[in-house]
Amino acid sequence: MNAAPIDPLLDEAMKKSAVVWLTLPGLPQPRAAWHLWHDGAAYVLTGGDGEQPLPGLPEAGRVLVTVRSKDKGGRLLSWTAACAPVEPGGEPWDTVAPLLAKERLNEPTHEGQLDRWAEHSYIIRLVPTGEMPEAPGGHDSAYAAVRPVPTPATTAGPPPRLRGAKRRRADS
Repeated sequence: MNAAPIDPLLDEAMKKSAVVWLTLPGLPQPRAAWHLWHDGAAYVLTGGDGEQPLPGLPEAGRVLVTVRSKDKGGRLLSWTAACAPVEPGGEPWDTVAPLLAKERLNEPTHEGQLDRWAEHSYIIRLVPTGEMPEAPGGHDSAYAAVRPVPTPATTAGPPPRLRGAKRRRADS
């Protein structure tokens, strides 16, 4: 897969960002995904028990990747990525999978992790195509914030109360 020259802003934004938003085919809104930026491409892990659910990504040909600003937290730029699976046992897998494993901080057990990934998960390489539909200064003012994906998670009870703390006017 021939990659277009990497835009310096895209390269810097991806190096600083741990999470991006992926617009996946067939889903009504983008999904957050942690990734590894390595040699001008983003690598995303999906599938398997306990890994980030990104339905449709393994079969997708292209996706839109949105990167947030590290300083302000808002959307910085969006770029189009060509998707390609990284096959277990090949050179890219042997290089990228251990790097992804280091980034996977909340893994319950790292023992046998790469073997589990090879059997049950996908590593997808997202290569910039050179298309950047949104960049700083060109944002669409009609853009609405992305709402979180619905979840059955809920708070178990009322929020905690502070005892002995001085009430501020803003707390009333």
